[in-house]
Amino acid sequence: MACNYTTLSLPCVGKVVPAVEPPTLNTNLKYTSKSCTKTLSTVSRVEVPNIVGKFGNFGGKFVAEVLITPLAELEYEFNSVLLDDEFKMEVETALRDYVGRETPLYHAQKLTDNYKNINGRGPEIYIKREDLSHGGSYKMNNVVSQAILAKRMGRKSIITVTSTGHHGVAVAAVCAKLSLDCTVFVGTKDILRKPSNVQLMELLGAKVKPVDGGFQAAASESTREWIEKLQTGYYLAGTAVGPHPIPTMVREFNSVNGKETRKQAMEKWGGTPDILIACVGTGCNALGLFHEFISDKNVRMIGVEGGGVGGNTGELHSASLVRGEVGVYHGAMCYLLQDGDGQITKTQSVASGLEFPGVSPELSFLKDAGRIECYTVNDEEALDAYKRLCRLEGIVPALEASHALAYLEKLCPTLPNGAKVVVNCSGSGYNDATTVLKSFQMDEI
Repeated sequence: MACNYTTLSLPCVGKVVPAVEPPTLNTNLKYTSKSCTKTLSTVSRVEVPNIVGKFGNFGGKFVAEVLITPLAELEYEFNSVLLDDEFKMEVETALRDYVGRETPLYHAQKLTDNYKNINGRGPEIYIKREDLSHGGSYKMNNVVSQAILAKRMGRKSIITVTSTGHHGVAVAAVCAKLSLDCTVFVGTKDILRKPSNVQLMELLGAKVKPVDGGFQAAASESTREWIEKLQTGYYLAGTAVGPHPIPTMVREFNSVNGKETRKQAMEKWGGTPDILIACVGTGCNALGLFHEFISDKNVRMIGVEGGGVGGNTGELHSASLVRGEVGVYHGAMCYLLQDGDGQITKTQSVASGLEFPGVSPELSFLKDAGRIECYTVNDEEALDAYKRLCRLEGIVPALEASHALAYLEKLCPTLPNGAKVVVNCSGSGYNDATTVLKSFQMDEI
């Protein structure tokens, strides 16, 4: 698709002026200028982006004119409820009584022992058990909050898009609870991966709309649906990408994870974690854990992306932060995967939730600021980590979370004795069991 944007000269990257295309279409540009590099000492707590929704040079609101007013209304309502004690109490009650928070910070003793050296020394590994939330993942944190916000705005129907299905199941469940109509767009590629999640959405009363292709195609269709129903529909974003205020809103509603982790760490060992590890697809899971600790310079934060079929740059992967370049996608400036002409490239990961060509503008900023470390784990390593946690701890992690767990193989030998490592188990992997077992059967043939 030809790009209908023009560029103006700004420090570090070009500024994109919106034209007439919806934000989920491939309206990105290729930038060759180097991004700004900030030292760790310049990074302060990022509570909100600036007035135009930018995290440094990332973020913004590059959308069609028809979406400017709805996004401004959403921003106003979001800022209002953050100061509304009644809203906060309703969300807190729902997260406690319906979702099942707080989730445990589990000391994985056998996994810890697995990484001890011959002298019996090594880090202590803890797992943040988001897989124990209602619906089987961290997704409920954001969905409950946004659905309550939608009702306060007078919206009667919810529109969303999902890949792995955890988000779709969460939205369908909360819509049933709050008596909201629900439409979920899902790519046919993802339906084939996890048909049981589609069945759950339908059992919960959602209307599932298949879209030929994967998550990217489904996201574009869901945005078109929203544009047709701006007065009655609410677009419930499940990822920390897109135009302002969506990335900030999704991150804020997921940040309960990090707040709990700080509290639980103080209770368990009287301090903060030394290292936080989370998988990164679009970034909402990682930011939910990281955001609370951004100003704690003694806490290392590691994001692990899908390395796909291998480690070479020419092979298929989903590593936007590690191997991407700056451009505009889904209405915001971020790191993304694109070819020499600025067109989105194909992504691949055994974890469908990591198969996305772009990433959160806030994580993009934190990467350039030097505040987060970014690495990749390939499919084979993630599959091994899935099996390892099953066998050692009796916990079945999502394949997305397995990428974070897999990075322990490289990290643990470098750590001092007693270092406290928290790995975010973003979701349950029961629906991934078939994929994992098939992969091991293929290896035996």
